[in-house]
Amino acid sequence: MDCRILLCNTYHLGHRPGHQRVKAAGGLHKMMNWNRSILTDSGGFQMVSLSKLMTVDENGVNFESPHTGEMMALPPEKSIEIQQALGADIMMQLDHVIHVLTTGDIVKEAMHRSIRWLDRCQVAHTRDDQAMFPILQGGLNLELRKECAEEMAKRAKVGIAIGGLSGGEEKDHFWKVVAACCAALPSHLPRYVMGVGFPVDLVICSLLGADMFDCVYPTRTARFGTAMVRRGGLMQLNQKRYKEDFLPIDDKCKCNTCQNYTRAYIHSVIGKETVGCHLVSVHNIKHQLDLMRDVRRAIQSNSVEKFLNQFLSDYYGPIQDETVEQSSQIVRDVPRWVRDAVDHMGYKLDF
Repeated sequence: MDCRILLCNTYHLGHRPGHQRVKAAGGLHKMMNWNRSILTDSGGFQMVSLSKLMTVDENGVNFESPHTGEMMALPPEKSIEIQQALGADIMMQLDHVIHVLTTGDIVKEAMHRSIRWLDRCQVAHTRDDQAMFPILQGGLNLELRKECAEEMAKRAKVGIAIGGLSGGEEKDHFWKVVAACCAALPSHLPRYVMGVGFPVDLVICSLLGADMFDCVYPTRTARFGTAMVRRGGLMQLNQKRYKEDFLPIDDKCKCNTCQNYTRAYIHSVIGKETVGCHLVSVHNIKHQLDLMRDVRRAIQSNSVEKFLNQFLSDYYGPIQDETVEQSSQIVRDVPRWVRDAVDHMGYKLDF
């Protein structure tokens, strides 16, 4: 697939197998035989995903392991220690992450704490062969986001992340926060929007000025037999209509799955054999990589408007399925938030 970078989870690797064991094995690159780039998160997201198992104060976060019940203190310095032992090429500061729909004084408090924790992370960061990205916080408050961007841009050396999104907020708020953060950041810093993985979100955020993304969505949705396709967005391969469908998921896709397996085969094993999850995961990851390459080409060739029109008409058009009933061949409306974002960027849609 020519994937150039992948993400590893600091909190979970700190538990199993433990960062010292990974370090003894020569770091993540050597341990799993991956000679390209690795990014590690800081453990901050687990403040949301494991919110019932943690407490936070100025010193850091205290987690109860979901596996063993063991308590783990994670101050900023410990997060950096773990990430340096893991040996990632890019590591993240520990930030104070709160649910995106949280309101009140805690939003401002978490934003300022993230800045203070960044300073502590920078003191603890001693390896010059690992870049460290700050993470912007501030919830859905655009003024707090701009204030945070100003402070963290002063401290950013290689790149910077936009955190705290994709947690259930309305899309109209989501794109406006990304737009405001990208506009407030210096143009020389790569912008990494954390937790974004839906194809439309990737396209819109890229055109707003973001450069990097991560998300479990392509592999998590693959577990349920959901393949990502350009035409119609998703293909639910566990549905009966695919029982005798001997076409590939996408006849234009060059992934190993589409070159060698049919929708019918995947339908027959999904939910029964783990190979089904693996095959759809391979396709979904290739789909995302191809999509981002197409976005890059459109930007480089100054053909963004043409690309947007084709991508959105395909994505919100009828599902890519030659056997689907005529009644299902309904073109969906492009959401208002997408149209607003496109208008904001100065592009015109032909439909």
